[in-house]
Amino acid sequence: MSPAPISFLSGVDPESGIIVEKGHPLQGKPVAGTVLVFPYGKGSTVGSYVLYALSRNGHAPAAIINAEAEPIIATGAIIGGIPMIDRIDLSLPWLRDGTVVTVDGDTGTVECGTA
Repeated sequence: MSPAPISFLSGVDPESGIIVEKGHPLQGKPVAGTVLVFPYGKGSTVGSYVLYALSRNGHAPAAIINAEAEPIIATGAIIGGIPMIDRIDLSLPWLRDGTVVTVDGDTGTVECGTA
C-alpha cells in the first residue's frame, strides 16, 4: 500500500515489475502478483501501455485499488486485464501490507481473506 500516487511511465520497470521511481515509498518493491493499493495514478498516458506491458511480461499486479481512478490507470487496467476498483477509503484498518484480499472488479468489492 502506498500513500503516494504512482507513475507507471518511468516509475515502474515494465521488464521486471519493480517500482523504480526515486523516493517513492514503494521504491525497489515488485508489483507482480500484488494487490497494488495507491490513491491515484500520475504521469503520461504512456503509463497505460506500461501496465499492458507488465501484464504481457507476467509482472502485472493481481489487482489495483485506487481511491480515485483516473484515465491512465483505468485504461491500463482494462487493456492489461487487471481487475480494478476505485472510490474506496484507503484508510481502512484491515487494508495493510501483507493482508490477503480478494478484489472483484465486476462488482467493485474488496473482501478481506485469511492467509
